[in-house]
Amino acid sequence: MEKFPLRGGRSATSSAASGHNYQAVTKKSNGHGQSSALTTTTSLSNLPQEDEMIDITPTDENSRNSTTMMSTNDRHPSPTHSPFGRDFNDHDGEWIALLNVEQNKDVDKDEKDEVTVRFSTSFDGPDEGGISFAGMTDNSDDIPGIGQYDDFHTIDWQRDIARDRMRHRYIIKKRQNSLLDLIKGAHDAWSGWLCVLLVGVTAGCVAGVVDIGASWMADLKFGICPQAFWLNREQCCWSSNETTFDSGNCSQWLMWPEVFSQSREGVGSYIISYFFYIFWAMSFAALAASLVRQFAPYACGSGIPEIKTILSGFIIRGYLGKWTLIIKSVGIMLSVSAGLCLGKEGPMVHIASCIGNILSYLFPKYGKNEAKKREILSAAAAAGVSVAFGAPIGGVLFSLEEVSYYFPLKTLWRSFFCALIAAFILRSINPFGNNHTVMFFVEYKQPWIFFELIPFVGLGILGGIFGTIFIKANLKWCRYRKFSRLGQYPVAEVLAVTLITAVIAYPNPYTRMNMSELIFLLFKQCGISNSDPLCDYNRNFTDVNSAIEIAAAGPGVYHAIWLLILTFILKLFLTIFTFGIKVPCGLFIPSLCLGAIMGRIVGIGMEQLAYNYPKMWIFTGECSTGENCITPGLYAMVGAAAFLGGVTRMTVSLVVIMFELTGGVLYIVPLMAAAMSAKWVGDALGRQGIYDAHISLNGYPFLDSKDEFAHTTLAADVMQPKRNETLSVITQDSMTVDDVESLLKETEHNGYPVVVSKESQYLVGFVVRRNLNLAIENAKRMIDGICGQSLVLFTSGNHVQTLGPPPLKMKKILDMAPITVTDQTPMETVVDMFRKLGLRQTLVTHNGRLLGVITKKDVLRHIKQMDNEDPNTVLFN
Repeated sequence: MEKFPLRGGRSATSSAASGHNYQAVTKKSNGHGQSSALTTTTSLSNLPQEDEMIDITPTDENSRNSTTMMSTNDRHPSPTHSPFGRDFNDHDGEWIALLNVEQNKDVDKDEKDEVTVRFSTSFDGPDEGGISFAGMTDNSDDIPGIGQYDDFHTIDWQRDIARDRMRHRYIIKKRQNSLLDLIKGAHDAWSGWLCVLLVGVTAGCVAGVVDIGASWMADLKFGICPQAFWLNREQCCWSSNETTFDSGNCSQWLMWPEVFSQSREGVGSYIISYFFYIFWAMSFAALAASLVRQFAPYACGSGIPEIKTILSGFIIRGYLGKWTLIIKSVGIMLSVSAGLCLGKEGPMVHIASCIGNILSYLFPKYGKNEAKKREILSAAAAAGVSVAFGAPIGGVLFSLEEVSYYFPLKTLWRSFFCALIAAFILRSINPFGNNHTVMFFVEYKQPWIFFELIPFVGLGILGGIFGTIFIKANLKWCRYRKFSRLGQYPVAEVLAVTLITAVIAYPNPYTRMNMSELIFLLFKQCGISNSDPLCDYNRNFTDVNSAIEIAAAGPGVYHAIWLLILTFILKLFLTIFTFGIKVPCGLFIPSLCLGAIMGRIVGIGMEQLAYNYPKMWIFTGECSTGENCITPGLYAMVGAAAFLGGVTRMTVSLVVIMFELTGGVLYIVPLMAAAMSAKWVGDALGRQGIYDAHISLNGYPFLDSKDEFAHTTLAADVMQPKRNETLSVITQDSMTVDDVESLLKETEHNGYPVVVSKESQYLVGFVVRRNLNLAIENAKRMIDGICGQSLVLFTSGNHVQTLGPPPLKMKKILDMAPITVTDQTPMETVVDMFRKLGLRQTLVTHNGRLLGVITKKDVLRHIKQMDNEDPNTVLFN
C-alpha cells in the first residue's frame, strides 16, 4: 500500500513535517470572509500495527508529548471526521484501514490547526465484528432491530448498499476456505436470479387466475352456463356445434331472462336483464369494498403512486404484505366485474410488487437489506406490466421510465428475465383463449400514409388536453373526498358510484359491455363477418380474399358515432369519480378505452373524407384506387396511446406497450408522434402526470428526478434549526444515559449529530434515533450496572474508569461518515445529492463546525414553498 486518500480535513492548515509526505489542507475565502474546507491527500509508506496511533502533527516532540498526556478534564478530545474502508491484500489476509482525522479545538483564528491521523485495522469478518464502512460495523446486528427502519421513514441507501458490499467481500474471501463456503458463495451469486424467477412464475400464475376469474364474473352479469356454471360465455359456447352465434350467445349459454323461462327479446326480458346487471354489479362492488375495508385498507386504488414512493426509499409497512396481495387479487376481479370504469392492469403492478416483497424474505440478502430489496421490487413491477398487457419489453421500460428510482444495469437484466418468465407462464395458461399473449391483436395490412401524421398529431394534442382535464378534475374530487365527511363512508361511496354507473351504462350497448371488449371492437378492422353498427358500410362483398373497398358509411355508422360520443362523455365523467374510491382500481384500460373512442371517431371522419374527395392533394393518389386507404382501427389505437400518454405522461414505454399490446409493429411512428405530442401538450397545461399528482396529494416524500430546481437558495436557508435557534446534539463523551433519554423525550428528531462538546461543536458522526433507543434498552437489559448516571461514549479507545457506574459504549451504532455540506452550498447541489445518493439527511457545517441538519422532508417543504405551494402537505418523515 502506498497511497491513502484522506477525507475529512476541515479548515486545517499544516506545515511540512520531516519524514512524512502529506498535502496540507488549504483555506479558501468565501463570500463572507470565512474559510471553507478542501480535501486533504496523505501518502504513507507503511501500514501500522493494530490499535497503533501514528501522529503526524507537525509539532515538536515536547508539545506532542504534552498534548498526549493531557486528560480529558483539561481539554476536549479532537473531533473525529469521516472514516472510510479500503481493502489491502497481503499474505495474512484482507486489511481494512480506517482513517480518523482529528482536529484540535480552535483557540485563535490565526493559530495553526493540527491534524492527527489514526489507523485502526481489523481482520475479522462481519460476523466477528470489525469490518467497518461509513462508520457502521456489522457487529451492531447483535442488537435486535438495529439497521431496520420505522414505518413512514426513508431508508439510508448509502448505508444499506455499503453493508451489502462488505457482506459480499466477506463471502468472496471466505469461499476459498472450504467447499461449504464455496457453495454459500455460489448461492449468494445466483440468489437474485432465483428470486426474480420465482417472482415471474408466481406473478404469471396469479395474473392467469385474475384474468379467468374476472372474465367469468363479468359474464355472470348477463347470464350463466347451466351445464358448467364455472365457464364464461366464450368457454360455454366452445362446446356448441353452432357455426355462428350473435356476440357469443349460443344455445348453451342462457341469458338471465331465459333462466326464468322468458324470451331474449321483449320488455319483460329487458327489465329482468337490467335488474340482474345492477344486482350483480352492486354485489361485486359491496364485497370488494368490504374486503378492502376489513382486511387490507392498502389494497385500494391503483398502487402505482405508492410503489413509486416505496422504490424511492420510503417505508410503508404492510403495503406489500400477504393480506394486501390476497385482497388486491380478489378485489380487482370483483371491482372489474362490477362494471366500474376501472381496469385491472395498474393493480397488477402492485400485486407483482407484493409477490416480490414476500419472496425476497426467502433470501436474507434481499429481505434484510431495504436497498437491495428494491432491486427485486423493480423487477417485480416489470413483471406486473408484462402479465397485465402481455408486453414483457414494455414492462421493463415501464419500470425504468415510470416506477423505479434506482435502476442499475444488473436490475435491468433481472427485470428483463422476470418479465420474460411471467409472460411465458401467462402464455402457458392462455387466459384469453386466443393463442396470443397480447390482449388486442390486430391484423392491419394497409400501410399508413404520410399525410396521416397530421391527424395522428392532432389525436396526441386531444389526448394531452383531455388527459389534463381528467387529472385536474380527479385531483379536485380526491382532495374533496380526503378533507370532507365523504371520506368517512368509503363503502357507501363505492356503492353509490356503482349504482350510478350500472343504471347509466346498461341502456347503451357500448357502455354496457366490458371495456376490454369495447377496446377490441374499436381496434378491429371491419370485414365481411362484422355485424356491429360500426361496420355498416355500403359495401358489396363478392370475393372474401379481395381487398376491402372504400365505401360510404351507412346509417348504422352514424348512429354508432353518436353512441360513442355519449359513451366518451359518460366514461370520462364516471372515471373521474371512480379512480380513487376504496376498491382496487387501475387507470390503463379506462384511458385506452377513452382514447380508442376518440380515435375511432376521428378515423371514421378521415375515411369518409377520403371516400368523398379521393383526388384531394393530401391523399397523394393513395385513395383513388377504390381500395380502403384509411384504417379507422389504427386511429383508435393511436388515440388510445395519446389519451394514456396525456394521463400518465409516459413516452418510450407507452409506445412499446402499445405495439406489444396489439402486435402492430408497423405503426410505431404514428404511436411515437401521438405519444410525444400528448406529453408536450400535457406538460404545457400541467406539470404532473396522474401518478405524480397523487403522490403530491398524499404528501409522500418523493423527489422526482425529472423536475428541475431553478432557485438560488443556499443550504443555510433550508437547514434546521435556523441560525438563532438551538441545535439538538449529543456529545461524544460527556452525556449520561439520563441526558440522552431526556433529549429523546423532549425532541422528535429521527437522528442526532454527535459532536465533540457543547462548546466545541465539531462533528464526530450521526446516530439514528431508533438505533439509539434500541441500544440503550438492550444495554440496560444485557449489561450489569448500566443506569441513568452511566456515561454514553461514542469514542474508541480505553476510557479512564472513575468511580460510578460503567460507561455505555455506543460507537458501533455511530455513522462516522455522514454526508456533509457547507452552509454556502447551493440548494440545487443539495437537491441533486438527495436525488442521486438517496440521502435521508445531510449535515451543514461552517469551518468544520456543525450548524444544522437538512432532511428530505426539509428539502420537499422548501421546494413546495419556492413553488408557492403549501409546504405542510408533506406529511411523513
